[in-house]
Amino acid sequence: MTILGSKPEEWHTSEWLAGSINVNPVVVRKEISVLREAGLVECKKGKEGGTRLGKNLNQITIAEIYNAVKNSEILGKKNQHPNPQCEVGKVINQHLDLLFSETDEVVVNFLKEKSLKNFIEQFK
Repeated sequence: MTILGSKPEEWHTSEWLAGSINVNPVVVRKEISVLREAGLVECKKGKEGGTRLGKNLNQITIAEIYNAVKNSEILGKKNQHPNPQCEVGKVINQHLDLLFSETDEVVVNFLKEKSLKNFIEQFK
């Protein structure tokens, strides 16, 4: 989002974005899909296509971005197949859910005050 917000009028390919942050373009496309569903980016197919911000830079808060991607399985917050015979493993996800829920509340309240525009200004 920082890269997109730095040049909001331009369409950026997933390959270019991936090269900038040194990850596989597939990972970028998965995250873009999540951000598109949240209305934060728009995508255009084809030779001149790519991704750009879906709303004005001034209207996007870091909390919106966080809320859009926080449940992304790409980051693997949870153990999808804990050992049901393990005293810890069989309940780990319940405890993690509560921990993440409480953490999310604190984080979102903090991030509501931060705009993408203000964050990007640090790079200039």
